[in-house]
Amino acid sequence: MKKITLKHCLIAATALSFLCSGCSQLPEPQHKKNSVENRSQARTKSGKQSLEATIQNSEALALKGLNSMPDANSSMMYALPEPSPAQYIHDQVPFPPYPELQRESYNALEESPFINTANDPLSTFSIDVDTASYANVRRFLNDGRLPPPGAIRIEEMINYFTYNYLKPKNNKPIAITTELGPCPWQPKHKLVRIGLQAKDIDTTKLPPSNLVFLIDVSGSMNHANKLPLLKKSMLMLVDQLTARDRISIVVYAGADYVVLEPTAGDKTTTIKKAINSLNSGGSTHASSGITTAYKLARQVFMPGGNNRIILASDGDFNVGITSRDQLEKLIAKERESGIYLTVLGFGMGNYHDDTMEILADKGNGNYSYIDSLLEAKKVLVKERIRTLFTLARDVKLQIEFNPAKVGAYRLLGYENRVLADEDFNNDKKDAGEIGVGHTVTALYELMPTDDKTLPSVDPLKYQSTTHTSENSAEILTIKLRYKPLKSKKSSLIDQPVIDRNVALKQTSNDFRFAASVAGFGMMLKKSKYTADFTYDQLISLAKKAKGTDGDGYRAECIRLMETAQLLVDSEKK
Repeated sequence: MKKITLKHCLIAATALSFLCSGCSQLPEPQHKKNSVENRSQARTKSGKQSLEATIQNSEALALKGLNSMPDANSSMMYALPEPSPAQYIHDQVPFPPYPELQRESYNALEESPFINTANDPLSTFSIDVDTASYANVRRFLNDGRLPPPGAIRIEEMINYFTYNYLKPKNNKPIAITTELGPCPWQPKHKLVRIGLQAKDIDTTKLPPSNLVFLIDVSGSMNHANKLPLLKKSMLMLVDQLTARDRISIVVYAGADYVVLEPTAGDKTTTIKKAINSLNSGGSTHASSGITTAYKLARQVFMPGGNNRIILASDGDFNVGITSRDQLEKLIAKERESGIYLTVLGFGMGNYHDDTMEILADKGNGNYSYIDSLLEAKKVLVKERIRTLFTLARDVKLQIEFNPAKVGAYRLLGYENRVLADEDFNNDKKDAGEIGVGHTVTALYELMPTDDKTLPSVDPLKYQSTTHTSENSAEILTIKLRYKPLKSKKSSLIDQPVIDRNVALKQTSNDFRFAASVAGFGMMLKKSKYTADFTYDQLISLAKKAKGTDGDGYRAECIRLMETAQLLVDSEKK
């Protein structure tokens, strides 16, 4: 190895200085890729690169940076040359390994336990129309890895798929559909499916949209499955807009600025030019961008229109307000303006799912993860209306179980959506929104009253636990509260469910497929509640319940189940 001289040290220091001040945005040398990520890996992988080679690479970058610096009066902005994105247009094609260290973050949620009905017959929760978890799980499996437990939210996996539910009648915006059958992984238990169907609205009767895209263009978005994929996704949505709509674009990195002032939706050439001009580089000052986006949305607010911010990012916020508690307060304050929030997640390696989920939950919005152009088309084109147009706010469910028929119950998923029973009638309590034509599904697993594994609770001293419902045919009653868009007062719908005994094969395809997706999530989580249920049984259940599958989403899910089985089996060897 050559002797390290002072010259080498000065050149290396110069390169480091450029890196700290945004040199990552400089065009990279043609002879070798010198991204921050690759240098980070070089330093952390001992024996992979010699100190001499590291200094030589730093020298090349430093000299190139010194030779290409603009003068003090120049207004030139550094921008990375846009990477040549691979054509990730099919969900079955995984992205290549992400170059930087794995530092994705997720909320760890404990599965809901069984609750003894005699002591607590009420279960209350907010609906959830997010689908991000399923697409993210798909990304992990297509990449040949099992997802971390925190990435798996069973309700989002179930709600990724649409089901054939009853349409609303009598001018009600939401209809309730229920079905009862055996639990596939615990045949002595029952499974109840509760489905909500929001009213459809003819596209010609939809209100105009005031859309503000809030785009993360920081250095962390410089990867083919981030900003390049995001730009292609935006271009697809632009083609759906009309002259009645308005679209604006705010970008943020170390600071934020408006790339596109409010522009009529039919000015596609102007809009697409602004989108194609986006390049990445710098740190991530998300809170500043959020404030600017809401301010711009308020400036062109459409009374009676669809006012919405579409935030697209990997969630890697590192400047300004970065704590999740502070971000939550910021978003909760801004939502009072009547502006909704759609969150689109992109990327891998440094993806912060926990941050993205908080933003959507607190911003009266929804959350999707975009891992391919096909997923972008699903969210922003095929399901554009249900994604972007809210039908009802603060939608809550409260289930009362009949203790004469249900010994204990367990809600599958929705762990971070559980509400206090008292919150059901409290119109000040925030809950989830449901979009036009949207479906929402929830599953409960029910234990019979004579089950020997019922959770044990001491008898109450000051309250009788006897009940007078032995002769009732009802197994439970569903109560639904929602706020129409122009009302601050909630409306109530209630519907009982009659107990019945049917074989699993007599249930609908939708019932069995939803159960298979829930079982899939539980097996990925290594849930203790799946007992001896196997992947072979799971896949067989899903295949027989695939039914009509015009878009192929259910067939894809079955392939993911088969992939997970192979990965689990390989871990055992």
